Amino acid sequence: MDKKPKRNPSVNVPEEVDRYLAELPDDIRQELERVRKTVKEIVPNLTERVSYQVPILRLNKDLVGFAAQKNHCSFYTMSRSIIEQMKEELAGYKISGTTIHFSPEKPLSRELIEKIVNKRLIELG
Repeated sequence: MDKKPKRNPSVNVPEEVDRYLAELPDDIRQELERVRKTVKEIVPNLTERVSYQVPILRLNKDLVGFAAQKNHCSFYTMSRSIIEQMKEELAGYKISGTTIHFSPEKPLSRELIEKIVNKRLIELG
């Protein structure tokens, strides 16, 4: 059996993210598009791809990700230390590992997204 070659994770494939979002219900799609746009405004030179059904935004390494789940949206911080540092600010959200669960009815604020992304940029050096 031929093994599929592993794709370079830094390849920029925003069309994959567009397709992922296009298949979602309107309210979820709009919320995740807002998250994506916010991150891209903070870090305009990032690359995008979908990995394991999760849109990933990268800057040489995985920066953050987002996804739609059955009963919520997820924002992947990729950092346990950020979750620990921001425990009080995240108190109103369900946290699972390094992932914040939210919804269109209870979205992540721009300020919160900015703070997480800026902390990730510092972590990634």
